[in-house]
Amino acid sequence: MYVLMGANGNITSKVARLLLSGGHPVRVVGRDAAHLEPLKRAGAGVAVGNVLDGKFLADAFRGATAVYAMIPPDYASPDHRRYQNAVGDAIVQAIREAGLGYVVNLSSVGASLPYGTGPIAGLHDQELRLNRLTDTKVLHLRAAYFLENHLHGIGPIKALGVYPGMIAADVPLAMVATQDIAAAVASELTRPTYEAHTVRHLLGARDYTMSEVARVLGAAAGQPALKYVHTLPAQAKPRMIATGFSQNVADLFEEMCKAMSDGRIQAKHRRDAASTTPTTLEQFAPAFAAAFNAGGH
Repeated sequence: MYVLMGANGNITSKVARLLLSGGHPVRVVGRDAAHLEPLKRAGAGVAVGNVLDGKFLADAFRGATAVYAMIPPDYASPDHRRYQNAVGDAIVQAIREAGLGYVVNLSSVGASLPYGTGPIAGLHDQELRLNRLTDTKVLHLRAAYFLENHLHGIGPIKALGVYPGMIAADVPLAMVATQDIAAAVASELTRPTYEAHTVRHLLGARDYTMSEVARVLGAAAGQPALKYVHTLPAQAKPRMIATGFSQNVADLFEEMCKAMSDGRIQAKHRRDAASTTPTTLEQFAPAFAAAFNAGGH
């Protein structure tokens, strides 16, 4: 059996369906039974509870061949790093109690940096925690910027007529589709290639600038003149807070975008065959266009 955290997310639901389609038993872990219902109908077992509860997680993990672990984001948290640390501690406690042999951990590009990267620094801390598990083999998947993150730009694009963001317009960034992350997770769970504590980057098909992103996605969505605008934090963060982000999380996102814009995060990885994944921005663009023309996010 394979146990998957983050069942409400873009990645976990895809991993679950890949495993189920291959005949593998799956248990998904989440906070909301209603959100887990589609995967339950697809054949997955479910464990509903609080990810801050190490005992609940240990019970959910027990008997697993391998676990996909991640820290579900809580963008309303008044102290997101404290929240990340509390969930991280609960995950490690549960892994120990359940006696797991294999864990695939969702991390991020830039997680080798201990500070100055916003919420990514919390994933650095989690990698260190997991690396202290001497009896468990751990693979840290350091994924790049999700292509699906651009779906969150649909509302601002429709409201403002431009694609605004705190990342610099012309800095090349690795961008990866969540379906490619899910394929890597499913493969590494069922046919692990890692020993001890290992890092693997997932960097997408190639790097793109945000200006390129706006051109490609705008053309696909019938907005060929769409431009990306590098927005000052003083303008961007109030919009984030209005949609439910805490001030603390907005501040952390500002720090993360600065680290992307000045190249610190990109300097910590190098693209190779193992880190390059197949889906291009151009292949993702029709999904963006469909969401844009259907009303968007």
